[in-house]
Amino acid sequence: MTRLVPAVGVIGAGAVGQAVGGALMVAGVSARLLVASRTVDQAEALADDLDDMRAALGAVVRPGAAEVEELRACAAVVVAVRARFTNTRDADVRMAGIQANAPVVRDVAARLVGYPGTVLVVTNPVDLMTRWFAEESGCTRVLGIGSSLDSARYRLILGRLLGVPSAAVSGQVIGEHGDTSVVCASSTLVNDHPVPVPLQQVRAELARRPGRISAGTGRTRCGPAGAVVSTLRLALGVEDGTTELCAAHAGDWCGIPVRFTGGVPVPFLPPLDSVEDRQLEASRSKLRAAYWAVRGVPLQPSPSGRYQP
Repeated sequence: MTRLVPAVGVIGAGAVGQAVGGALMVAGVSARLLVASRTVDQAEALADDLDDMRAALGAVVRPGAAEVEELRACAAVVVAVRARFTNTRDADVRMAGIQANAPVVRDVAARLVGYPGTVLVVTNPVDLMTRWFAEESGCTRVLGIGSSLDSARYRLILGRLLGVPSAAVSGQVIGEHGDTSVVCASSTLVNDHPVPVPLQQVRAELARRPGRISAGTGRTRCGPAGAVVSTLRLALGVEDGTTELCAAHAGDWCGIPVRFTGGVPVPFLPPLDSVEDRQLEASRSKLRAAYWAVRGVPLQPSPSGRYQP
């Protein structure tokens, strides 16, 4: 039987916040689910809707509305806020939200300064917003959902291309949750054996899939919600395992495997071939430049050739 933590919080009552809330009601990892949003009315409306879900399912989780500051009592907080803006980009789609979402994430971070629990950031561009939240709040257990969803999609896509169940595929996507993501084809296994990965087909479908979902439903929401639940099970110590998350590693923030043992996260690099290694450095450089640009800090070349603030 899963040991329930006292409470988990969700900040944001929009499409993704709603999906995350519903998934957490079913997952049953906490006794309470506290919802905070831009307005009290929004938080209370989602809490009531989730309470209806509880009654219909006979779920053990009790939802309720809360202010952001009240979420300090939670074992984990999911940040799924999103500013109101229209995304008109055809490329680098997730980066479109950086200027709009950064002030919203900063406001949430300021209200949770020093929070000791786990923070999972969902807001895009998730790699930048995860770092932004961590540095604005001073919280030490801040992780971003993004590469975990990319990796799940990769295993699903490759399994379909090879005619095997996705559970038979062991493989990862790291780096940016976006256009410079790195498919770790060299270390991918199917039924514990190396396989030739049709990279062109995989990358094409990885690029098309989120846009196709958004075009049909308005927003990707169920996939991110699933990634949140699977990560919380690891972060709360329900089970041990590894998933791909945005985390701090070697001075950068990007998607990387994170191993959880007893709820303690340890980021590490997977084995990469020379091509993947160069791709990862390009992804890190892009994220580094974008992060300092939004902070208004110019980058200067260092002796190593890396650009630093």
